[in-house]
Amino acid sequence: MSQQVTVTLPDGSTKSFDAPPTGADVARAIGPGLAKAALAVKLDGKLADLKSLIGRDCKIEIVTAKSKEALELLRHDAAHVLAEAVQELFPGTQITFGPATEDGFYYDFARKEPFSTDDFAGIEAKMREIVDRDEPIEREVWDRDKIKKYFVEHGETFKAEWAEELPRDEIITVYRQGKWLDMCTGPHLPSTGKLGKAFKLMKLSGTYWRGDRNKPQLQRIYGTAWADEKQLKDYLTRLEEAEKRDHRKIGREMGLFHQQEEAIGSVFWHDKGWTLWRTLETYMRRRLERAGYQEVKTPQLVDRSLWEASGHWEKFHEGMFLANPRSEKAAAEESGRVIAIKPMNCPCHVQIFRQGLRSYRELPLRMAEFGSCHRYEPSGALHGLMRVRAFTQDDAHIFVTEDQITSEGKAFCDLLRSVYKDLGFSDVSVKFSDRPAVRAGSDAVWDKAEAALRDAAEAGGLALTFNPGEGAFYGPKLEFVLRDAIGRDWQCGTLQVDFVMPERLGASYVGEDGQKHVPVMLHRAILGSFERFIGILIEHYAGKFPLWLAPLQAVVATIVGEADPYAMKVLEALSAAGIRAKADLSNETINYKVREHSLAKVPYMLVLGRKEAEAGTVALRELGGRAQEVLALAETVSKLKDAVQMP
Repeated sequence: MSQQVTVTLPDGSTKSFDAPPTGADVARAIGPGLAKAALAVKLDGKLADLKSLIGRDCKIEIVTAKSKEALELLRHDAAHVLAEAVQELFPGTQITFGPATEDGFYYDFARKEPFSTDDFAGIEAKMREIVDRDEPIEREVWDRDKIKKYFVEHGETFKAEWAEELPRDEIITVYRQGKWLDMCTGPHLPSTGKLGKAFKLMKLSGTYWRGDRNKPQLQRIYGTAWADEKQLKDYLTRLEEAEKRDHRKIGREMGLFHQQEEAIGSVFWHDKGWTLWRTLETYMRRRLERAGYQEVKTPQLVDRSLWEASGHWEKFHEGMFLANPRSEKAAAEESGRVIAIKPMNCPCHVQIFRQGLRSYRELPLRMAEFGSCHRYEPSGALHGLMRVRAFTQDDAHIFVTEDQITSEGKAFCDLLRSVYKDLGFSDVSVKFSDRPAVRAGSDAVWDKAEAALRDAAEAGGLALTFNPGEGAFYGPKLEFVLRDAIGRDWQCGTLQVDFVMPERLGASYVGEDGQKHVPVMLHRAILGSFERFIGILIEHYAGKFPLWLAPLQAVVATIVGEADPYAMKVLEALSAAGIRAKADLSNETINYKVREHSLAKVPYMLVLGRKEAEAGTVALRELGGRAQEVLALAETVSKLKDAVQMP
């Protein structure tokens, strides 16, 4: 007896089949164009192979190259095609793992001889050949003994080891393409031909089997894959542009900062870089003061007991730096005490809240700190300003009643978007991250926190994408992702609702009913860290900052020595108007000066010769422009004074 199956399409219409169809059958029933474009299916929201048999009524969506799920699917298949190509070209190479990544894929190989980037052209040619062969990709279920025997017989010791350690009750699936196969959970494309040829191998690196330094070393080949050649070309163009905008390179050229091995993961800020920092800090402080925040400062060294009470020690202690007593006498005096350099500010802010008796009339209480924190980041993960060990957060915690969560959440979202706009970021998306598997607090508390945060986002008019299981261990969070000038996304701001920590640390206030209540704590940041955000700003603007933010706003450059006294008068007038300027009275040619200060991204040059000195004028030249305008000194100062005003 046949089993009728009815599927519901995204537009709400339905199609019925007398027997369980595959996803490909459904696509054909809709139309030949969709059947040709189909790559996979979503069954009740879960991605599955196009050839999957649909044995029940469900909602179905046909995945094509235009679907948001397509890229991860294509990239996973690209990893398999890479592995097949490598094993055809280099017999004896063993396979291990090969996942999709955020912008591509990689595969880890075990091979005695080292790969070289010179091998990439041949490997890519073989990959294109495999695509042209249009090998069907078939899902098979094997038992443990069969898969282990297969890998042992084919010299795949790493895969055999992995197969042996899989849970006994786990279904083991294999995906076969042509004569090549790999153990994988899928899903995959219906054939290698569907992959297309918009891929490119990018780089090599070393790694270890299962990430363990005590296990054999592997070679990792990275690649990128896209739905079509245009997307690939656009991505490679973005990479080229990103290389030009590298904040480390621009930071050197502009004399902003440097880093060195003697202070790994920390930053030496030069005068121009520190001016940029202080300008950003001044702007943020003004915005916070206008928004009703109190600025505080908390200790760098805090006893382990506080981190244990807050719950951070259990989860984060491996990422903390500990401060040991300097002498035996000091050690004896501090017997049994472990002091940590703070990795975050929140438990310290609760300590300030706990001083004295708090009333509901004081809430919401907005407590901000430009807090200096330290976290142990592995040396291999450090990257210029983007990933450091010593950093300063634009951190704040808002203590509220439950009834105030929505209004305060909305106010913060409005503030954040206004700040981002002032700093040049108008394209901002928001992720909602709910409860992780390991967390503090009961499900009932998490239900309340998640509902309150959704209400705040809705009140702020935010469109959310969901990021399941990625909340903080004490509460759900909104993550604000800004897009830069070349289309890259950066997660910076965050808003987290925390019912847990205030209670654990004994915070309370006296309510309108005269009883003690535990406040809710909103953890929030806009920049995230000053170091990383300045790195993002450098790359977003390619060093050509808005005039108000530029560390050096103008250079007064002389053509002849006779103009030097007038240059100092011009410099004095600029400085008196609050314009950050310096004079270049060197003996270099004016063309050399223009070139050097353009490389340093100085927004304006005021060029002075004999004529300007005699007439009391300046030749004003803007960065990136070839033309210059001759203006009276007073007019020049007035023009620049208006332009440098902080938002």
